[in-house]
Amino acid sequence: MSARRWTKRIAVSAAVVAGAALVSGMSYELVMRERSTRDFPAPGRLVDVGGGRRIQLDCRGHGSPTVVLESGLDTYGSLAWASVHDSIAATTRVCAYSRAGIMWSDPTSGSFDSRAVANDLHRALSRAGETVPWVMVGHSLGGPYVTVFTKLYGAEVSGVVLVDPTHPDQFRRYREIAGKSIMPSAGLIRFGAAVAWTGLVRAQADASTPASWPREIGRVNAAFLSASVYGLAREVEGIPATLRAASELQSFGDRPFVVLTAGRGPSSSELTQMGLTAEQGKRLRAVSSALHENQAARAQRGRHTVIPDASHYIQFDRPDAVIGAIRDVVNSVRTTMMEF
Repeated sequence: MSARRWTKRIAVSAAVVAGAALVSGMSYELVMRERSTRDFPAPGRLVDVGGGRRIQLDCRGHGSPTVVLESGLDTYGSLAWASVHDSIAATTRVCAYSRAGIMWSDPTSGSFDSRAVANDLHRALSRAGETVPWVMVGHSLGGPYVTVFTKLYGAEVSGVVLVDPTHPDQFRRYREIAGKSIMPSAGLIRFGAAVAWTGLVRAQADASTPASWPREIGRVNAAFLSASVYGLAREVEGIPATLRAASELQSFGDRPFVVLTAGRGPSSSELTQMGLTAEQGKRLRAVSSALHENQAARAQRGRHTVIPDASHYIQFDRPDAVIGAIRDVVNSVRTTMMEF
């Protein structure tokens, strides 16, 4: 047999093996997605926000105002608030949710728009029968999402808490320190979204979490990661537009308003991954604190507090600090409500 025929046979055999592997991976992914939905049912309920598309909304407790929890740029959805959810529910109504395409929430098509995020949330709350006024709480990129929500539905928002939020000017200031952009890139995430159907993302998913986090979060996140990565990619691509939209709201008015800053900043390993020095890390922390002070100053009753022993996920490292800030704002809103 000629070398050419051997080469052709080898190529065909390799193609058959690769095709079989893809089919096997796709079947595995489909089975595991069904199993994930069965093993980890959506907390709360799935609310139709139009056209049969559903948003997962988990509301607990009783009382007014209603606290609304907006997660940051991750795939944890409503579980990002697992360490504070029940404690807040002990004193008032509180709702956490997952944005479109994250965890249990159905994805949406088209380009990403932070105003659509706000509209989704508003429809979910309204159609679930939740009542105003809202105290909006946003972590990380959830800060700009909360800001856009407040711009659109300001008459319904009575108070705001931002947990180590992303400032609209943050990445420009970071570039000045780092000498390069450290804004999250959608490239690798977009690739993950493109190949998620093959089972590759699920095979690489890490169920571990930091010691201060509830362990269950890692397991559930790993189970839904391959389904969530598309929604995450859309959000990352939309960061510049999201920050521009958030910058349009210059004042939070007379609402009680609290901004919490993580005192620890990036770890040494995180700085290494970003290619930054320890000195640059210190400057990043200082800039973050200054930007958060600027955000707090945009409200007549604004307050800025640095939580020294907390990382970016303050709600896991120091849930008491987040719970305390939310209760302070809730009590302030209730005092104002009683005056009327």
